[in-house]
Amino acid sequence: MEQETIDRIYLDNAATTGMREEVLQEMLPFFREIYANPAAVYGFAGEAKRAVRLARERAGALIGAKPTEVFFTGSGTESDNWALRSVAEMRAEKGKHIVVSAIEHHAVLHTCKYLEKQGYEVTYLPVDAEGKVHPETLERAVRQDTVLVSVMAANNEIGTLEPLAELSRIAHERGALFHTDAVQAYGHVPLDVEKLEIDLLSASGHKLGGPKGVGILYCRENLRLPPLLHGGAQERGRRAGTLHVPGIVGFGKAAALAKETLQERMERESALRDHLIDSVLAKIPHSRLNGPRDDRLPGSAHFCFRDIEGESLLILLDQKGICGSTGSACASGDTEPSHVLLAIGLPREEARGSLRLTLSDENTMEEIDRTVEALAEIVERLRGMKTGR
Repeated sequence: MEQETIDRIYLDNAATTGMREEVLQEMLPFFREIYANPAAVYGFAGEAKRAVRLARERAGALIGAKPTEVFFTGSGTESDNWALRSVAEMRAEKGKHIVVSAIEHHAVLHTCKYLEKQGYEVTYLPVDAEGKVHPETLERAVRQDTVLVSVMAANNEIGTLEPLAELSRIAHERGALFHTDAVQAYGHVPLDVEKLEIDLLSASGHKLGGPKGVGILYCRENLRLPPLLHGGAQERGRRAGTLHVPGIVGFGKAAALAKETLQERMERESALRDHLIDSVLAKIPHSRLNGPRDDRLPGSAHFCFRDIEGESLLILLDQKGICGSTGSACASGDTEPSHVLLAIGLPREEARGSLRLTLSDENTMEEIDRTVEALAEIVERLRGMKTGR
């Protein structure tokens, strides 16, 4: 007997996005036809070299960076590790103090824990009830021996956009470098590394319709960052390892598409997001939106429901073909409440009843309405089970 198929509604785009068809088509020749190593000197390698060069240009153009300031990595996590660990090594003579926000992705937080074991001191900045880092909080935290400030561009769980321009200015006034984990923001909101005075920026291809397994680290031209990986002379001696040419090509194409369609996608996703938020808050009692109402990623909505366990909610939504999450995909399976929700002041019990729904421009209003209808039914059912009614 064939299993009944369910029309899937995918609302977990913060975890990963589907690869765009144009990206796939541009990548395909580099798997079998143009397979030469771009580091080789013979003519056959020329097309691969040119493809990598174009991808570097496209990746930089999305954030106003020069191609020479873009370095390809294996992931956003690698980029975060490279930025933090290498700056700490490079500037150890100035000091051993690093400042990050309390709601960073684990790629940053766990790297900071590693650095603390190496003798570095890390200050974790508190955030307000909407997940914002207040500039005055950073002003109080930065010291003469601070070597790096790292604050994410947009939170991966609740979607809050951070005031990067003000934060980078404060860091630079004290002689510190400024890094931002822009994995969620890159290609989804405007970013200009020159205007924002960003020294280092991390991004990942699979968050914007590109392939998994490829990221970038933007590194300001005057910074000679030590390599994280040692070996060959790839990436101008900064990142050893044979280049993943198909992935790099896909990243570049995804970045080019994101740049072309940015404003249109922002408007469409914001309209879908606002309809989702308004409908959930209106139709489901004792629900709350986490993060600011407007100053958030266009496709991001995060809720808490009183007297609900988030994991049960996800299982029942999945049975109806709806894909969501409770928070970061990198922390899935963790029974502890989200560090982000605790940082914005939610009680532990309330934080356990969380749901993250993240949209793309391919979602529809009909899908949003179906999701809200299903969600309202499931929440009522779960609460009834808890009260015995």
